[in-house]
Amino acid sequence: MRTIMIALKTLIMLTLLTGVVYPLLITVVGYLCFPHQASGSLLIVSGKPVGSNLIGQKFSDSSYFWPRPSAIDYNPLPSGGSNLGPTSGALRDSIATRRGRSSQTGYGAVPVDLLCASASGLDPEISPEAARFQADRVAQARRLDQAQKTALLSLIERHTEYPSVGIFGQPRINVLRLNLALDSLIKASS
Repeated sequence: MRTIMIALKTLIMLTLLTGVVYPLLITVVGYLCFPHQASGSLLIVSGKPVGSNLIGQKFSDSSYFWPRPSAIDYNPLPSGGSNLGPTSGALRDSIATRRGRSSQTGYGAVPVDLLCASASGLDPEISPEAARFQADRVAQARRLDQAQKTALLSLIERHTEYPSVGIFGQPRINVLRLNLALDSLIKASS
């Protein structure tokens, strides 16, 4: 009986320590040390949240840069991929559809990140190649002149994030931040 009481007290103590005290401590430290990240890395425009740096947003208008495809239609609640394998006919058909759509709006080979959905379905970033591939479509949809198109290409370069410490990850561009900067560029030149 004594052993059961010791085990029960240990269970209660460890449950409180690891299930209540530790999570509360980490939450408080997170909010104190990293308030922006702990609040969801929200992007605020004119005092209103427009999205998160961390979650891909749906852009389908031709005047904006498009993100990677999403198997979950950019809904963060059931995040996940399609689980379709390389021999799947459904995957082959969806890639063919995306390639057809993209090849009508860009020039050259379609970058793979515009054809294939990510594992989470919520990736907020595309490759610089995917952004440059879409630049002509965006410029044409917004009726940009040559000077504005040059500014658009510079915007892509300015928003390119390079691998951490020069080796971890790939060059990437956050689509939401790029589209917000694009809107600001167009407003400034109007």
